[in-house]
Amino acid sequence: MTTGDEVQLVLFRVGSQSFALTIFQVERVLRYQEPTPLPNAPAFLEGVFPYGDRAVPLVDLRRRLGVPAPVRDETRVIVVQLDVGLVGLAVDAVLTVRKVAAGAITPPTPLVQGLAAEFIHGLVVVDTRTVVVLAVSRLLTSQEQVALRDLTVEAAP
Repeated sequence: MTTGDEVQLVLFRVGSQSFALTIFQVERVLRYQEPTPLPNAPAFLEGVFPYGDRAVPLVDLRRRLGVPAPVRDETRVIVVQLDVGLVGLAVDAVLTVRKVAAGAITPPTPLVQGLAAEFIHGLVVVDTRTVVVLAVSRLLTSQEQVALRDLTVEAAP
């Protein structure tokens, strides 16, 4: 990307912190619905929820980031595409879609603490708020993606 490029970000809130994913990483935003738990599912997996003609795994991003996860009216599920297929991410609220200059997204510094740095693509300031831009491909470890793939294969008809 050149410095003249713009990136559209889907801004959302987890706890009191603002996060974002690039619009190309997001397939859809849905109202939260209680997932159906799966027996023997990995700890990071909340269950599955219906999406179109399939059941999609749900990961509660709030729990993943160590934030309390009460369900409220504004709780949403962001459907994203990972290597293992579609996955839903539960968040406290989806705020807006914003365009920012690609060059405004800066890499995380070594001083970034609190959130696992491996999840972070970069940081950007939007309306005087610092927004953490997540790398959706790194939200699950390779072991977790394999576990999810195995679970999906077992659940297939």
